[in-house]
Amino acid sequence: MSASPTATGTDLPDTPVPVLSYSPVVLPVPGRPVDLQVRVTAPETGTGLPVLLLSHGHGPSHNLSSLNGYAPLAQRWAALGFVVVQPTHLTSRTLSHLVADAPGAPDFWRSRAEDMSHVLDRLDVIERTVPGLAGRIDRTKIGLAGHSLGGFTASLLLGAGIVDPGTGKTVSVAEPRITAGVLLAAPGRGGDVLNGPMAAQWPIIGAVDFATMTTPALVVAGEKDDSRHFTDMGPDWHADPYALAPGPKTLLTLFEAEHGLGGIAGYDAAETTDENPATVAALAHLTAAYLRTQFHPGDDAWPTATESLTTGPTAVGRIESK
Repeated sequence: MSASPTATGTDLPDTPVPVLSYSPVVLPVPGRPVDLQVRVTAPETGTGLPVLLLSHGHGPSHNLSSLNGYAPLAQRWAALGFVVVQPTHLTSRTLSHLVADAPGAPDFWRSRAEDMSHVLDRLDVIERTVPGLAGRIDRTKIGLAGHSLGGFTASLLLGAGIVDPGTGKTVSVAEPRITAGVLLAAPGRGGDVLNGPMAAQWPIIGAVDFATMTTPALVVAGEKDDSRHFTDMGPDWHADPYALAPGPKTLLTLFEAEHGLGGIAGYDAAETTDENPATVAALAHLTAAYLRTQFHPGDDAWPTATESLTTGPTAVGRIESK
């Protein structure tokens, strides 16, 4: 049992809320080269809790891109009433010595998406395994968040098409049980703009078609997230999942934020270039409010949060919607 960190900022919680974090929950998956392992983080109390799947990115650290990362978000989301489930995808550096030659390497684009469907298929196992969780989940309210490469994975699960490099055909791995999503510093379009030095190593990034990503989503982009290793398009590239997808979509541009969005992947992570705990707290609050209003139409969590955090001289970002 641990307490979530105290939030800072206008109208954010100012007292710690106890949360339970349990790992690993081991889910054997036939044909997967290693078992699927997940971390579950949930509030100590409460029932009817929505599920929030969290797909990790592919950063330079060994463990942050796994079930052991993203505590700054997972703990805050749990404190705000979500059951957060984090898988270790096959792209994780923690598994590289085991899966380097496995089918689908190195991007494991299909496996990453399938991991989330496997988690939803096994929610009963997760409930039985995590102490104190049984009977507290609302399985009709499933959200999804992903950061960086996790945003790519989330895009597919929310309905974006992808050109299968094995067949050349556009396919879908959309997960209909997911009814709302949050894309955090997700990759943008392919084509001529995917011209950075890393583009040739990750061509799958440019194979996504956002035109079919119909599930409601909040796209979060850093105002200074200039991913030159993929594109010379500048920070606008990370807004593509908003600009190129059909509504309903909302774009949150975080002021001064770079690819780490203030440090969401881990506390005091050395590679975070824009560490700002207040930005992380505000981001967690805004994303939770967005999902709450999506799950409960008419709930004022989202308009209240945006009024508090994206207007006036202390605004952390700007909002647009379609």
